[in-house]
Amino acid sequence: MLERRAEQYGNRDFLFFKDEVWGLEDFDREASKVAAGLQALGITKGDKVAVMLKNRPEYLFAWFGINKLGAVEVPINPAHKGELLTHMLNLADCRVLFLQREFVDQIATVQEDLTTLESYVCLDGAEGDIGLGGLPCTTYAALVDNDRRFDAPDVIWSDPFAIMFTSGTTGPSKGVLLPHNYPIMLAELFTGMAEYVESDRLYVPLPYFHGHAMVASTLPALLCGGSIVVAERFSVSQTWDDIRRYGCTGFNYTGAMTAMLMKAEPKPDDSDNPIRVMCGGGTAPAVLPLFEERFDVTLVEGTYGTTEIGLPTICSLEDRRQGVASRRNPNCEVKLVDDNGFEVGPNTQGEMLVRPLQPYCMMLEYYNMPEETVTAWRDLWYHTGDYLSVDEKGVYSFVDRKKDALNRRGENISSFEVERGVASHEAVLQSAAVAVKSDLGGDEVLVCVVCKPGQQLNAEELIAHCEDRMARFMVPRYVRFMDELPKTPTERVRKHLLRDEGITPDTWDREKGANVG
Repeated sequence: MLERRAEQYGNRDFLFFKDEVWGLEDFDREASKVAAGLQALGITKGDKVAVMLKNRPEYLFAWFGINKLGAVEVPINPAHKGELLTHMLNLADCRVLFLQREFVDQIATVQEDLTTLESYVCLDGAEGDIGLGGLPCTTYAALVDNDRRFDAPDVIWSDPFAIMFTSGTTGPSKGVLLPHNYPIMLAELFTGMAEYVESDRLYVPLPYFHGHAMVASTLPALLCGGSIVVAERFSVSQTWDDIRRYGCTGFNYTGAMTAMLMKAEPKPDDSDNPIRVMCGGGTAPAVLPLFEERFDVTLVEGTYGTTEIGLPTICSLEDRRQGVASRRNPNCEVKLVDDNGFEVGPNTQGEMLVRPLQPYCMMLEYYNMPEETVTAWRDLWYHTGDYLSVDEKGVYSFVDRKKDALNRRGENISSFEVERGVASHEAVLQSAAVAVKSDLGGDEVLVCVVCKPGQQLNAEELIAHCEDRMARFMVPRYVRFMDELPKTPTERVRKHLLRDEGITPDTWDREKGANVG
């Protein structure tokens, strides 16, 4: 795709980063230099190459260069360290690791436990050994000091392009082996949903170790003939300035990002921006229309997906819905089942099961985890672990993660629905509902709440609001106000941390009418 776009458009501007810009031919040349350099290190088709970098142009050159060789990129979150970092690098059989100098100490502490790593490419280091167990280290500058010529293997749609790791919330992180056709099909879906065209310039604030930046921004821009602006990180204070500076017309977002942008102090020029469309999910229903009005943008909200299977349900500009509600992706087959595997009827929650109708549009396997692969694909359906429901018109609505579902005194409760009810209060910016153990057995509902800037809310007012909008058994017993919710680097709420913390002294107990502390 990259080479074809360079042939089609020449050196048209494609990648913007700070004050630098790379055209399509520039981009293709740099990626080919990476491929040639890696081939000189002995990397061949099928080899695994880890990338532990922050957002920067070299990340993209490494990604495409690795894939030009038919090698497999392994994105690593730079925040990882210790046993989890060791687990990922060893499980994926990584031979080479791209890293920044600032992450050398993280690698040095686990170096003795790395069983497959043979060498490093350091972007900011000196040539030779930089204290990593005596393994050779090449600077990035030395790696790409070549004429970009290499022996190109045949790479086709069914070959693997990356191993992306799951969050590991239900056990050790699993490496999802994905074929080349997977990101291409997702790029086609996002391009169609947002109706991207050549004139679009997409803002990329999410990290490249996460699939969003790859398949929902970079590849759609390449597919439609547009361009991208890469930010080092997502910044509330910098986002709109960047968008205005570069003339960005769209970007992919998470619900946490829209919540944080809404939390910022309103400015007179909030609506003065070139954004045409934002594509993503997770924005609270009460926030969505306020966000669109304040910033004068259109949100395409409602896709549902996972790393393993892409997007089994999708939405569009013409058919926008709130709260992760969407229609089946025609490239796959979907059914909802109860805990015994029987298919449920309309408007009844069931676990979503998915299988492809097109080849190589979902994961190939959990790499080096055959038992987990078989378990996930039992009965030849992929089991998502998520509860959804579907109405008579074929519109799917997300209910909850199976692991996040609560059971209070025999009643099943969706944390998603509790959060929806809490978020409908005008003072609430974001919330997270989790289960805490009840002294009567089963669960009690704890809701952690972040208020909008300048807004005040007490627990009694929030509970009264909930009692008017949800069944009594769903109304939280515990309320905890927080300045912010714990997030992953991709801005997802770390509910397991809230569950682990449980009932803190500043938590309000509805049955006591006071804080527990």
